[in-house]
Amino acid sequence: MTHTLTYHIHEVAPYINWIYFFHAWGFPPRFAAISRIHGCDACRAGWLAEFPEEERTRAAEAMQLFKDANRMLAQWDGDFHTHVRFGLYPACSDGDDLLLTDPEQEGRTLRLALLRQQHTTKPDEPYLCLSDFVRPLSQDIPDTVGVFAATVDADMEHLYETGAYADDFKHLLAQTLADRLAEASTEKMHQEVRTTYWGYAKDEQLSIEDLLVEKFAGIRPAVGYPSLPDQSVNFVLSEWLGFPEIGIRLTENGAMVPHASVSGLMLSHPSARYFAVGKIGEDQLEDYARRRGLPVETMRKFLAANF
Repeated sequence: MTHTLTYHIHEVAPYINWIYFFHAWGFPPRFAAISRIHGCDACRAGWLAEFPEEERTRAAEAMQLFKDANRMLAQWDGDFHTHVRFGLYPACSDGDDLLLTDPEQEGRTLRLALLRQQHTTKPDEPYLCLSDFVRPLSQDIPDTVGVFAATVDADMEHLYETGAYADDFKHLLAQTLADRLAEASTEKMHQEVRTTYWGYAKDEQLSIEDLLVEKFAGIRPAVGYPSLPDQSVNFVLSEWLGFPEIGIRLTENGAMVPHASVSGLMLSHPSARYFAVGKIGEDQLEDYARRRGLPVETMRKFLAANF
């Protein structure tokens, strides 16, 4: 069943992973600890004092950036929103493919081709594919696979870009916050899926800190990331799920617009884990192109980083 959710900024802001926000601004992870400090002057002063003297200027910059970010989030709340669309589908694996069925439309199915590792770091490790974490067709017992996409109001990325209110710093801050809000929306959605919509972890009681270090059951591999590196998969998922319903359009390369968007799969297997497909050979490229129904050279373009 397909669901569309709209979140207020204050609903998803607690799910922001500030480590990645600060990384985008060139700060090492330790500076993101400011996000866990109480806002009073004494707590902030104590946090600054923990840094070596030669790092305190940089720490003060991180503190000011965090204040600016939260001020902008507060200004946005009520005016802007984030949007998530997801579906939960009866599914099974067939080799390196996933087979999905749409329960809302009789006869509508999807065969999603995936990639498998051809190199591992340890000789006794299996060569993984995401399909390994979905019940196989041969068992004749359906599993479930989730498909999702999340984005922000498109105007958020263009704030302070031009006109009377143009401001380079605020424009960059708006862009980095929009990126984080899209990711935060998937985090909140995934929590709701696990505990309510899908309900495979009804008793889950995790703090946001636990969520951000992925202590929950299952995984949420995103398109373009190491486990699901082929960005052209967005064309398949968009047609299946309906990305335009939440304002996402795709470029000819499969990139999403707004840029602050994320898409992917949700798998519930307790042993599911993230991995990097890494380098693949010509044999798998040809097989993958065949399964996708696309020319080999087209797939080579999308998988250039995997050669």
